[in-house]
Amino acid sequence: MLDSSKPKYPPLPLIQTWIWMMTQSGNPEIQEKGQSNLIASFGSLAKANEYLIGQEKT
Repeated sequence: MLDSSKPKYPPLPLIQTWIWMMTQSGNPEIQEKGQSNLIASFGSLAKANEYLIGQEKT
């Protein structure tokens, strides 16, 4: 049975790509797309950051 109590997030490499887009691409359109993808997946950049910190500990 699937555990529906845990939120389903995108794969870590995809999240890392979005972060690269947002922080290092140098293109404002790409930066905005990376940010909007993170917010769409996590609800906020703060939640995305919390998720990534949790992934580092596992």
